[in-house]
Amino acid sequence: MSKLDPLPGISPYPLQHFFDEMFADERSIRPHYKHVGRMFSGMSPEELLGKQRLMQRRMMEEGITFTLYNPAQDQPMERTIPFDMIPRIIPKGEWEKLEAGIVQRITALNLFIHDIYHEQYIVKDGIVPRRMIISNVYFRPEMAGLRVPGGAYVTTSGIDLIRHHDGEYYVLEDNLRTPSGFSYLFKGRSLMNQLFPELSFASSIRDVDHSLNRFLSVLRSLSPSRTKDPVIALLTPGEYNSAYYEHAYLAQQMGIHLLEGRDLVAQDHKIYLKEMNGLRRVDVLYRRLDDDYIDPLAFQPSSLLGVAGLMNAYRAGNIAIANAPGTGVADDKAMYVYVPDMIRYYLNEEPILGNVPTYLLSRAQERQYVLDHLSEMVVKETSLSGGYGMLIGSEATQEELVDFRLKILADPARYIAQPIMSLSRAPVLSGAAMVPRHIDLRAFVLMGADRKPHVIPGGLTRVAMKEGSLVVNSSQGGGVKDTWVMA
Repeated sequence: MSKLDPLPGISPYPLQHFFDEMFADERSIRPHYKHVGRMFSGMSPEELLGKQRLMQRRMMEEGITFTLYNPAQDQPMERTIPFDMIPRIIPKGEWEKLEAGIVQRITALNLFIHDIYHEQYIVKDGIVPRRMIISNVYFRPEMAGLRVPGGAYVTTSGIDLIRHHDGEYYVLEDNLRTPSGFSYLFKGRSLMNQLFPELSFASSIRDVDHSLNRFLSVLRSLSPSRTKDPVIALLTPGEYNSAYYEHAYLAQQMGIHLLEGRDLVAQDHKIYLKEMNGLRRVDVLYRRLDDDYIDPLAFQPSSLLGVAGLMNAYRAGNIAIANAPGTGVADDKAMYVYVPDMIRYYLNEEPILGNVPTYLLSRAQERQYVLDHLSEMVVKETSLSGGYGMLIGSEATQEELVDFRLKILADPARYIAQPIMSLSRAPVLSGAAMVPRHIDLRAFVLMGADRKPHVIPGGLTRVAMKEGSLVVNSSQGGGVKDTWVMA
């Protein structure tokens, strides 16, 4: 281990009982952080503050924002997402295991979704209860028997991982519908290269820029037409969506159309882009809105965001939709419990990455245990994401605990519970001082018609910016770090 002088503001660095990504003990950093540790420990407070101001200015100039919605406020608040300059670094061997486990998981999940909308072998063989499918709010009967271009239901996915105090990684959630965060991964690397070019060049790290080309090629591979240059569009809910910056960024970087539902029209079971000189057929639609809103004729009749007739064109095989409608049946938080069984069933392999222990509150015995230990649990609504509908027992007031107990008793199948995990920590800059904050990792996966998952090297490290908090979601005020994979 490389011995360094205490870093600015930390003397010594408080490890407590958490696993720290950078520090091996209170005064020593891990070998793969050698260059990063030396650089940041050698910078004066004025230099650190100057870099942070420059970073903030660049983010403001480029409009790198995320919109927060607070029920207590009348208006949503747009802000630059907190970006910490100290990168999170993952050694080569450690990443290779993560990558293999993620590929295994996505492969099994894609097979599961196909099975559920076709033969349902996994249900017939008693691995997954039928009621878990039928009662799932994301199950779409309209997808039954429908051929999906390339057989790739999960074109884009975000797998959330945590590292526990034992040093092992665990999968926390699977995000398979419209995962967000891609833009912060790519833009974060670009900003780090601009602000710390000497650090980037001195460290042997995996490149992420080529993954944008892979993203585009994956979308192109799904095109049902035989045209050499398929027309690809990103369907956005519009500029008031919390992730609109990301939609605009990805469309611009990949050179695809950025559209709202009103820009499209269905004719003869095909989807067309309305242009000044007529109509232009669209081959692939990368949608960033939920199933309910993509087609008012098929799903939510009141939706003004989607395209009337889109599902008819999809059924006719005239357009590809990424991700396929109905993929949410596999990222429901209750279905998460069965993913290790899916891996064994479809792949005949043992899971490489473990799940966090999870209690299904529809089971009487597990429900009673959770109710008896509610202050030690994280309780989540199965159909919600982004940190909404969640209780962290250790941080809850007595009134909140009582309220959640009543909610669970009223509708137990609506919730799952997990023990509070000791998320690993990493140092972040607070002013000119380094302070520890809890983190997780969202790993992004791309899958095209070849159904060979590509894991973007590193992914996005999300940071709970509030001291002691375990909530890393951007929608709840969390920040991000650039994530380096050693080459």
